[in-house]
Amino acid sequence: MGFEQGRLPNATDVALAATVAAVLLAGALATPVMRPLDHAAVLVGSLALVAWRWSPLLALAVSTVCMLFYAGSATPGPPAAFPVLISVFASVRAGHRVLASAAAVVFLGGTLAAQLAAPAAKSPQEIVQGTTLLLGWFIAAGVTATVTKHRQAYLRQAEARAAEAERTREEVARRRAGEERLRIARELHDSLTHSISVIKVQAGVAVHLARKRGEEVPAALLAIQEASGDAIRELRATLEVLRDSDGEPPGSGLDRLDDLVDRARSTGLPATVTITGEQQSLPTDVDRAAYRIVQEALTNVGRHAGQASALVRIDYRPDELVVQVDDDGHAHPDRPPVPGVGLLGMRERVTALGGRLRAEPRPEGGFTIRAELPVKNPS
Repeated sequence: MGFEQGRLPNATDVALAATVAAVLLAGALATPVMRPLDHAAVLVGSLALVAWRWSPLLALAVSTVCMLFYAGSATPGPPAAFPVLISVFASVRAGHRVLASAAAVVFLGGTLAAQLAAPAAKSPQEIVQGTTLLLGWFIAAGVTATVTKHRQAYLRQAEARAAEAERTREEVARRRAGEERLRIARELHDSLTHSISVIKVQAGVAVHLARKRGEEVPAALLAIQEASGDAIRELRATLEVLRDSDGEPPGSGLDRLDDLVDRARSTGLPATVTITGEQQSLPTDVDRAAYRIVQEALTNVGRHAGQASALVRIDYRPDELVVQVDDDGHAHPDRPPVPGVGLLGMRERVTALGGRLRAEPRPEGGFTIRAELPVKNPS
């Protein structure tokens, strides 16, 4: 009943109760007929206001009984109603209008009866004026509390509507993103997958015919056959990602580094691999990023470096993985190449993982790509 779980009196509540108690006790001390019980009633009724916010009915009951006792004993006038007014306000705001109204009626009726029965009774006109004033105060307290309650309810509803609107916008955005992923997946499946499959089949037929005729199969043809197979595998994995936003199937990682380097060698690119440090299990995104960086770097060497060789370095460190690919091609510090889409994609991958990427010509000639990827393995 009116008790708000988890709430305790704060400094404001204590200050309010202390202020009301001080004001009423100051007035009580100026009254010669005051008894110790009257002082106690004023003190208890005022200090009950510390609970007006977290237990309004408790404050209402204590303040009404104590201040009614005080008013009936010493007829102090309107100031005795201050604690009851605050408690009525708190009770109405908490939704206890009936109990608050009953307490106000009891207090008004009790103070009216006490004034009429007092030996030195005031004139009827003064009594009516005082009672009317108190009635107006109680009505004002109830109206103010009702307005405050409705305003708080409106603010809560507005916040709830705003949260619902934001949730709806997020759901719409997710649905549209999902529809776009499905559209892209269909386009890739209908066009790119078919084209790569044709390349793989044609390469396989050419390899088969060459072997059937007893001819030596060109290394480039074997590389095309193998690369097209890998491309189909990775494209299918990509299509699964596009169709399923909740999970990501395993893609290429450093466990396939040897196959990647062998394929580069089959195209005529001399490539060597150096692995240092204690090899460890890598997070999936780091593992995939490292593979893609090496893949793109070797592709760039084959396209732009001319008759060059490549050195791939993989350095396992406790808190990071360093991937570096150096070539001895035509790049020179005085003639830096223009960054293309491949370098941009590399940088985006590394930045998304919180790492650092350096891609620049080497002083001695050639080009270097160095990526430092943070490793945060789950404990």
